Amino acid sequence: MTKFLYAAAVAMAPFMAGSAAHAACGDITVAAFSWQSAEVNAYVDQFILNNGYGCNVSVVAGDTVPTITSMIERGQPDIAPAVSPSAIGAVYSKGADEGRISRIGIAISDGSVSGWFIPKYTADAHPDIKTIEDALKHPELFPAPENPSKGGIIQGPQGRGSTIVTGQLFKAFKAGEKGFELVSSGSAAALEGAITRAYERKQGYIAYHWVPTSLLAKYPMVRLQGPEHDADEWTRCTTKQDCPDPKPNYWKPAEEVTTASSRFLARDDVEPAKEYFAKRSWTQAEVGQVMLWMTENQANGQNGARWFIEHMPEVWTKWVPADVAEKVKAAL
Repeated sequence: MTKFLYAAAVAMAPFMAGSAAHAACGDITVAAFSWQSAEVNAYVDQFILNNGYGCNVSVVAGDTVPTITSMIERGQPDIAPAVSPSAIGAVYSKGADEGRISRIGIAISDGSVSGWFIPKYTADAHPDIKTIEDALKHPELFPAPENPSKGGIIQGPQGRGSTIVTGQLFKAFKAGEKGFELVSSGSAAALEGAITRAYERKQGYIAYHWVPTSLLAKYPMVRLQGPEHDADEWTRCTTKQDCPDPKPNYWKPAEEVTTASSRFLARDDVEPAKEYFAKRSWTQAEVGQVMLWMTENQANGQNGARWFIEHMPEVWTKWVPADVAEKVKAAL
């Protein structure tokens, strides 16, 4: 009987240790947005925190504006792994000023950039088209998918700050008066599908997009130049859907930061996670490698996270202590 009890205790030890570690680290909710870099970031965080630190991380689906609003108003989710404050505008800045959300780390060290893009083959065929104003002179080169008699400007997914910005820029540049219509994509998959169809048919288009993304690696595009970024106008009107009089403006290269709710930051049981988020950061090129693998293998964020942890340890082992890295590797 003694031997049996000892054997049972040994068998249960890993589970007991895991429970103790979970209690020490606590429960954490992390938002996964619908684009590849943000999705894989969330699942990398989950895998490392759960297996390396013994946390209990749940990944919840979200999108930028609704998620940040929820973090401000309800304190949930705890973490948004990769957010561009400048793209969200007043919603983010107001929440940060009130202390309801805070930057806890840098997601992508060299940031990201958004804009209106055209296919490289169109840019090569029409070298005079370099700016938004240049492109708006030629609606015939960028036919709307459902109404080729007009030019089309394809918006990003609904629920994102960038989609509001595109709508406001459409008004600011008077694109409707110049023969264009705004084309709603509805979702990230629909946006990618619209670009893919047009590209494979060698059709012209103007579409909102951003880097880093595997789509631009597969389908080379050129970012149209816009006016210099006006921060005051951006806050006043460019990022506000109901603002009636937007002025021409454009995205600037954006920081990609990790954001935490004030409720999360006030907790004492998540100190290891706070330290991890303060150190966790990767580059556009590093994220791009993962996204390209995901695209080529039709993989989701969970698959991408495991591939990254297995094949790029030189990146993530810099974020964590050696003993944590060993636990993460063993979990694979």
